[in-house]
Amino acid sequence: MTVTIDQIKQLREETAVSVQDCKKALLEAAGDLKKAKEILKEWGRDLAVKKAGRGTEQGIITSYIHPNKKIGVLLELACETDFVAKSQDFQNLSHELCLQLAATREEIPFLEQPWIKDQGKTIKDLVSDYISKTGENIVVKRFARYEI
Repeated sequence: MTVTIDQIKQLREETAVSVQDCKKALLEAAGDLKKAKEILKEWGRDLAVKKAGRGTEQGIITSYIHPNKKIGVLLELACETDFVAKSQDFQNLSHELCLQLAATREEIPFLEQPWIKDQGKTIKDLVSDYISKTGENIVVKRFARYEI
């Protein structure tokens, strides 16, 4: 089975995974885009498990204040290198996590909560996706949610 450049390009745009991994997943899925996404997701979970033991000495502290000025969030998100901490992907993840924290007051542990933008995914799945994208361990170190 051969895979076209357009298929690889589409999968890359939808997942932000490397071109080489997109090609491998498409080959394994016999060109089925949906199946290739599932394969990449599984590989991402496996990668997250492998990276879990690695140190996270870099990262950022970020904040979010809701427009009504009645809810605020502080978040410490850690990774392995300063390079990843400064990346747009890492910044996007920190923002998504802050939005999640501001939007929910659930008693469910944070990483087990369903993501507000995709109820089929947990926060742990979201973080695993970013671990797959960056190739580094990412850890939510601590957070605080304030509400008036």
